[in-house]
Amino acid sequence: MAEFTTPELLIILAGVVLTAIIAGILAGLLGVGGGIVLVPMFFWLLSLTDFPPENAMHMAVATSLATIIFTSISSARAHDRRGGLDRDLLKLWAPGIILGAATGGLASRHIDASGLKLVFGILALIVAVNMALPKTLVLRDRLPESRLVNGAISYVTGLFSALMGIGGGTLSVPILVAFSIEMRRAVGTASGFGILIAVPAVLGFIWAGWGVEGRPPLSLGYVNLVAAAVILPFTVGFAPLGAKIAHSVNTVWIKRVFALFLAITAVRMLNSALG
Repeated sequence: MAEFTTPELLIILAGVVLTAIIAGILAGLLGVGGGIVLVPMFFWLLSLTDFPPENAMHMAVATSLATIIFTSISSARAHDRRGGLDRDLLKLWAPGIILGAATGGLASRHIDASGLKLVFGILALIVAVNMALPKTLVLRDRLPESRLVNGAISYVTGLFSALMGIGGGTLSVPILVAFSIEMRRAVGTASGFGILIAVPAVLGFIWAGWGVEGRPPLSLGYVNLVAAAVILPFTVGFAPLGAKIAHSVNTVWIKRVFALFLAITAVRMLNSALG
C-alpha cells in the first residue's frame, strides 16, 4: 500500500472537494459526467505525493467512473424533469455504449499509464477545439437511420469514454449536435449515457486492478472507495444546479471557458505522456 503523510492527505482532500463541486456543476451544465475535470485533478493530486506513477492514471480514471454512476443519475433526473432527456435515443444507443464501456474497462489492464494519458490528451484536445468553435460541426439534419451505424457510433463513444474516465457527454454531445440534435436535449440525454458507461467500465477496472500492488487503502481494484465517498456528496449535490443553469442561460461562454481549461489540461497530459 502507498504511504501518505498528513499534509499530503489534507492537500488531496481539499483539492478533491473543490474539484468535486466544479465537476458536479459541469455534469449538469454540459452533460459531461464530471470526469473530464476529475481525472486530470486526481492525477495531478496523486503526482504531488509518492504514489506509484504506473498506477496513478488508472486510479484516477477508475475512481472518476465510480462517482459518475451517481452523478449521472442526479443529472439525468434533473434534465428529465425539464423534458431534456430523449428516452428513445437513450434506448437506441444503450447496447453499443454498454458494450463499448465494458470493453474499455477490461482493456485497461493491458494499457500502461502513458497510453491512457495519450488517449485522454488527444481526445480532450479534439473536444476542446470543437467546443471553442463559434459554430459546432453539423454533418446532417438527423441521426443515421441504420441501427448498425448507430451501434458503431455508440460503441466507440462508450469505449473511449471508459478509457478516459468520463461520462458520455464529452464525446456524445458534440456527436449528437453534429446530427442536429438540439443542444439542451443532447446534454440531457448524455447524462443518461453516463450511467450506461460508468457501471460496466467500473466493473472492468475493478477486475483489471484486482491484486495490483501500490494501491491506497480501501481500494476495490483501481477504484478508491474513500475518494469516491468524499466526492459523491458534492458532485451529486451540485449536478442539479448545473442542469438548472443549462436550462436558463446561454451556455456559449461557459463552453468557451471550459474549452480553454480542457485544452490546457490536454496539453499538460500529452506532455506528461510524451516527456
